[in-house]
Amino acid sequence: MDIAEWSDALRLDFDPLDALNRKLIEDLARAQRAGNDDLLLAWGELVAHVTTHFGQEDRWMRTTGHGQSEAHALEHRVVLNLLREGLAQARNGQLAPARQMARELGAWFLRHTQSFDAALALHLRSHTPA
Repeated sequence: MDIAEWSDALRLDFDPLDALNRKLIEDLARAQRAGNDDLLLAWGELVAHVTTHFGQEDRWMRTTGHGQSEAHALEHRVVLNLLREGLAQARNGQLAPARQMARELGAWFLRHTQSFDAALALHLRSHTPA
């Protein structure tokens, strides 16, 4: 399995968003490396970060009038619901769903970052005082 890692392909040149994205990659990599005894904790930390992360992006979009906010926020809600379901299953001893999500999340996140987040970063750069 490929372990998630930060790369220039994820860099958006908007430091607050890059910091959130870098932390998500770090937490995802920790979950991907976790043994069975550590997966629940690592997955819980990832879900907590994603909740905060997506919430911040959603606030930025609302407060700055970002044009793609509805579609972007909908994707956040769908993915977060799936991650929370994986956490609930892991709490019940079913680790396979979280492991599968950990494999798939990295590819989804790259696509999401290069599309929705890239547009948001461009928008935010134009709405940030110099």
